[in-house]
Amino acid sequence: MPETDRIARGRWSGWWRAAIPLALLVGIGWLAPRPATITPEGWQLLAIFAATVAGLLLQPLPGGALVLVAVTLTTIWGGLTIEQALSGYANESVWLVMAAFFISRALIKTGLARRIALGFVRWFGRTSLGVCYALSLSDMVLASIIPSNAARSGGVILPIVRSVAELYGSQPGPTAALLGSFLMTAVYQSICVTAAMFLTGQASNPMAAQIATESFGYRVDWMSWFTAGIVPGLCSLALVPLLVYRLNRPEIRRTPEAAAFATRELRAMGPISRAEWLVLAVFLSVCGGWMTTRWHHLDITVTALMGACALLVTGVLSWEDVKNERAAWDIFIWYGGLLMLGKALNAAGVTTEFAKAVGHAFGGAGWVTLLAIALPVYFYSHYAYASITAHILAMYSPFLAVLAAQGAPMGLAVYAFACYTNLAAGLTHYGTTPGPMYFAHGYVSLGRWWKVGAAVSVLNLAIWSSVGFAWWKFLGIW
Repeated sequence: MPETDRIARGRWSGWWRAAIPLALLVGIGWLAPRPATITPEGWQLLAIFAATVAGLLLQPLPGGALVLVAVTLTTIWGGLTIEQALSGYANESVWLVMAAFFISRALIKTGLARRIALGFVRWFGRTSLGVCYALSLSDMVLASIIPSNAARSGGVILPIVRSVAELYGSQPGPTAALLGSFLMTAVYQSICVTAAMFLTGQASNPMAAQIATESFGYRVDWMSWFTAGIVPGLCSLALVPLLVYRLNRPEIRRTPEAAAFATRELRAMGPISRAEWLVLAVFLSVCGGWMTTRWHHLDITVTALMGACALLVTGVLSWEDVKNERAAWDIFIWYGGLLMLGKALNAAGVTTEFAKAVGHAFGGAGWVTLLAIALPVYFYSHYAYASITAHILAMYSPFLAVLAAQGAPMGLAVYAFACYTNLAAGLTHYGTTPGPMYFAHGYVSLGRWWKVGAAVSVLNLAIWSSVGFAWWKFLGIW
């Protein structure tokens, strides 16, 4: 294709991506009839919100830039003051994510995260299935404090997956089936499970917790999410690799060289350094602080900030490290803005009116029937999303509102929809940020990736809707 044609096509694609959010903004804000129960300002906020969600899906601008435009629009057209528009950036959940990112930077910078992953491979990596379990458990440990699944799964786990595959001559193409195809699909499906197990498992989980707390009065903290997710999560981590093993069986079953590779890499890293010991101490202290919040009543954000400050004071992290944590500052912009938008919509009564309308449409259906319909609809709608954040932003609050209006136990709805959003990311190769990173290595065809994702989705739904619901009943969540 000539270069001029390529440039023109790129411009057309950019205009098309921008046209749909703009059409939603104008169509809802100016052309669509406004229900009498919603104020003009609330209706305008809904138009901005819908355009923002569409923009996050289509990406005419980077997510942070798009949300900054939306925040500005709320002061010009949405009836908010500048203080209200910027209030999301003072939210404690935003700063929890920021502090966790800084701690994760230290884990990766010092090599401790890689050392943990290699340690698991050395202990359990003598078979292809064992390598998958080792890397899945590594990601689970790191998910307890690293909120970026791209950083831990893409930056730490993925290079080890590729290295182990190449040890056995498994490259993209004819030799992919030797080992690499299995590892890429199985490990990716496992990291979607670990994202569902922790409040810090993925960057937008705290947003779901904040929505549950502020909009529905159901408090979610690190320990309560961990307690809810640990049993169904471990069941999924045990069974998902077995299912993928049957669907995408590797030709190489025994992998003693993987354990030897991990041993060599650990030996090359040398003994644990002073910086790694300090990071380990902070890691354990912060996780311990999060687990015991109900005893000492110190907010989990304060605990995380104390950990980040300790790393700065000891010199493990420099201020340059903090400034260069681009992913954290990007999340700061879009996360704070989205929290504010969701809170403003709820305050304007838009979510409540939506719930009433849906509840009326279902007539006399009880909450059990409604939940049985809503959960799979919510789960499989992720085929339309390239972002867990966009999915939560668009559908989490409205679905909770509908269930709440029908009398469903709030805890059951909160954890079900929050955890299922993460699990649904395994459906496609674009369901969450690490998806394209794994798929781009070329070990797995698109058809096989989607086939595995569909099969695993059924298994995860079965586990979390049976073991998970029973466990949550035992805990008194519902």
